[in-house]
This record gives sequence, structure tokens and C-alpha cells, in this order.
Amino acid sequence: MTRTTTLDLGPQARIVARLTAGVPDARLADPTPCPEYAVSVLLSHLTGLAVAFRDAARKDLGPTTDTAPDPAASALPAGWREELPRVLGELAEAWRDPAAWTGMTRAGGVDLPGDIAGAVAADELVVHGWDLARATGQEYTPDQAALHASHAFLLAAAEDESRGGGIFGPVVPVPDDAPLLDRAVGLSGRDPGWTPPASP
Repeated sequence: MTRTTTLDLGPQARIVARLTAGVPDARLADPTPCPEYAVSVLLSHLTGLAVAFRDAARKDLGPTTDTAPDPAASALPAGWREELPRVLGELAEAWRDPAAWTGMTRAGGVDLPGDIAGAVAADELVVHGWDLARATGQEYTPDQAALHASHAFLLAAAEDESRGGGIFGPVVPVPDDAPLLDRAVGLSGRDPGWTPPASP
């Protein structure tokens, strides 16, 4: 797996927070590029992963870092419009500590080096930011440093045969000259051309 030097997750966390603020209540039941995730489930997942990777950065290991994501158990918490931006900010702040990128930590019940956990956090924010933007019809330009970290992580994961290819699903082929975001999205198992289904 590729290693990632430290990077500031703050810009990408703020982008995701802005996308969150742009989600109307009427869109919460809408589908997303993740087949198992409605918009509300995606927002719940983002809240949980922000807490998990915040605690992983702090090496504060316990229930928040030991549990794998479960869409079936992802009820959107009350007060999510305030909570999600707050925990995204805490996530970014935790990863500004150089110690977060060293040693071992845990996220989703998986033990992994701190720098790899940081790369996973960047990837989660970039790809799920795209999911949320695409599902809710919002413009999306990810932070370039986070996007490059996400693409490098996903490329290494896809090329690691022991991991069975894409970590989100089978890799979707994308032209080599496509925009970097499209290539990252394809490596994550998503179709960069995905759009919400037409309303009946």
C-alpha cells in the first residue's frame, strides 16, 4: 500500500461541510452512487467516519474505531446539520498533529499505520464528497492535495491483488486522460457518469 506524507485535511473537510449545508431535507431519501446508501445514510456514514478517523488520529482507540461501517444501522442522528460540520472540523484538526501520521492506529476495526489511515481519511472525504454532490446536484471541486492522496491510495489498492481490486467495488474503467477526479471515482468502483435516476 502506498504511503502518504502528512497533508492538511482541513480544506477537503470544509468542502464536505459546505456540501452538507446544501442538502435540503427533501433530498434525504434520494439515491446516491453507493447502491446501499440513500442521502441520509451517506450523511450518517460521513458523521461516523469523521468521528472514527478523528479518534484514529488521536490514537484514542475504542468503540468509535473498532466498528466497521454498517449501512443498515446508519440512522441519521438528530442535529446532524450541526454535528457533521463540527466533527469534520475536529477530524481536520486531529490530523494536523504530526504524531497522527506516525505509529499504528485503528479505524473500522482494522489496525493500520497512521500515514495510511490519513490517506484513507482523505479518500473517504474526497469520494463521499463526490457521492454527496452528485446525489444532490451540487457543484464539486475537491481539494487537490486530498484528491491526489485519494487517487494514489485507490490506485495502490486496486493494484494489490491480495485485496481483490477496488475497495468499494469492482474498478470502473476510465480513460487514462480523464480528469483525476473521474479516475479516482472509477478506482473506487463508481461510474463517473452516474446521475440520479429520473423521477417517475
